[in-house]
Amino acid sequence: MVPRYQTPEMAALWSEENRYRMWALVEAYALEAWEALGQVPRGLAARLLQTLEEKPLTEAFAQRVAEIEETTRHDLVAFTRALVEWTGDEEVGRYLHLGLTSSDIVDTAQNALLVRALDLILEALKGVQEALKALALRYKHTPAIARTHGVHAEPTSFGLRFLSFYAAFLRDEERLQRARETMGVAMLSGSVGNYAHVPPEVEAHVAKRLGLKVEPVSTQVVPRDRHAEVLAALAILGGNLERVAVELRHLQRTEVLEAQEPFREGQTGSSSMPHKKNPVGLENLTGMARLLRGYLHPALENIALWHERDISHSSVERVILPDATTALHYALRRLKGILEGLKVFEENLQRNLDLTRGLVYSQQVLNALIAEGLPRERAYALVQRNALRSWEEEKSFLELLEADPENPLKGERLRALFDPRAFLRHVDAIYARFGL
Repeated sequence: MVPRYQTPEMAALWSEENRYRMWALVEAYALEAWEALGQVPRGLAARLLQTLEEKPLTEAFAQRVAEIEETTRHDLVAFTRALVEWTGDEEVGRYLHLGLTSSDIVDTAQNALLVRALDLILEALKGVQEALKALALRYKHTPAIARTHGVHAEPTSFGLRFLSFYAAFLRDEERLQRARETMGVAMLSGSVGNYAHVPPEVEAHVAKRLGLKVEPVSTQVVPRDRHAEVLAALAILGGNLERVAVELRHLQRTEVLEAQEPFREGQTGSSSMPHKKNPVGLENLTGMARLLRGYLHPALENIALWHERDISHSSVERVILPDATTALHYALRRLKGILEGLKVFEENLQRNLDLTRGLVYSQQVLNALIAEGLPRERAYALVQRNALRSWEEEKSFLELLEADPENPLKGERLRALFDPRAFLRHVDAIYARFGL
């Protein structure tokens, strides 16, 4: 991921040196298992882990791996040679990688890193959920116009929008937790997945040490539908991020201006137009969502590999796994900041509610006329006739209805139908479904 959209935690997690640290841990835990089986001398794993603690793998180590790989053209072989150099322990080097193939290390380490990346995303998601919940509660009983097809529909609760977003992100949390469970497997099953040179006990030990489960059946790789599930969960979460962003971008339009993303002191809206306050953060989130959807497609393509494995998935995952998790982590943090600093113009909520001169209460009037005893078709025609006059002549819908001799509802009975609070009478019941 380009530095502009990195977060410090994801940058550290997906760094080359940290990837090699995880590879080294997998190798060390495999040695522990071999020791327990009596197949290698005791103490080797402890020596390796001690050395790695005293002399952590750094960027310099990653550079050395790259140098060796120029010759070997194989990153895992370059890694093991560099690790022996780094530790200076030839006896450890003799038994390092015993019975294993490259994917045993690479896939297991990558899965462990992905689980940690998902934990960071889940933590960031909590912040967004809390910000949305706060807005939902703050504007729970604030009337606002709802829009369908982009057109004014009926009054609703302004807070209900944020509650809807909150509910979507709760579902995202569930999807991410399921994806984390799916991804949390270790695989050390040898060259074609049949444990010919490494017993299942080694795999089980490494999995336990890393807090993972055992992949029930592998080939030479972990099946890639697992990775696709993760990318699907990330893409759906990106879609919900964009849903919030698009809504708030619309609300910031000059003609609407019900809400506005934070505009910091010293910020510049336009290089040429000093008056501008643009929803650049929200537009950025729309772009991040497009990236997240794009990362899903190659993950789906990776599912079908040749026979026990090929390497077509490898180059793809080196890009999409760090980039997708990093982009989402960045986007969640940016959205949290926008929501926490969101400016809401309640006077414009009321202005827009009144913009159509009462037309948004047409269904309320229709239902009242039917309850009064008018046939539905006659009631509908009465309401529509006056509504169209209101549109075309720019007159008050209420006043036109009051003057219509065929309308049996007059005075206070009619005016009561134009109260937006009537549309919020069940809002508390909706909130109660979320314990709010």
